[in-house]
Amino acid sequence: MGFKDKLQKYYADSYMKKYGDRITQAYGTVLSIKVEEKRYLWLFHILTATIILKPEGSRNVVRSQYKARRWFKKPIFISISQGNIILLQGLKGKKGKEASDIMEVKNIRNVSTRKDLFKIDAPMPKRQVQFKRK
Repeated sequence: MGFKDKLQKYYADSYMKKYGDRITQAYGTVLSIKVEEKRYLWLFHILTATIILKPEGSRNVVRSQYKARRWFKKPIFISISQGNIILLQGLKGKKGKEASDIMEVKNIRNVSTRKDLFKIDAPMPKRQVQFKRK
């Protein structure tokens, strides 16, 4: 095991120790998406995307938010539209906080268009089709 592998393992272990109980994912259809871009002077760019998702086989909805801040360049974001099937990976809100029901998004995988916000080596999940019973 080289130095780079040890460093990656250390970072992974410390991340799991800090956020392990809050890591979650949601798979379903996009009901609503709102993307806002703000620019302060020409230096600082902020991108905020609010996504409301209806999980497969569930009646409830998942509210989630993705925030990206960047100096000098616009943050990247993939195209998502209403009706797309996506997989959100992120952290649940902290208990007792004001926004405890909002999921903080770390990565988005659009299954409909087969795009990722951040590239992952894992295979793209299969699109599930449900048949209605008569």
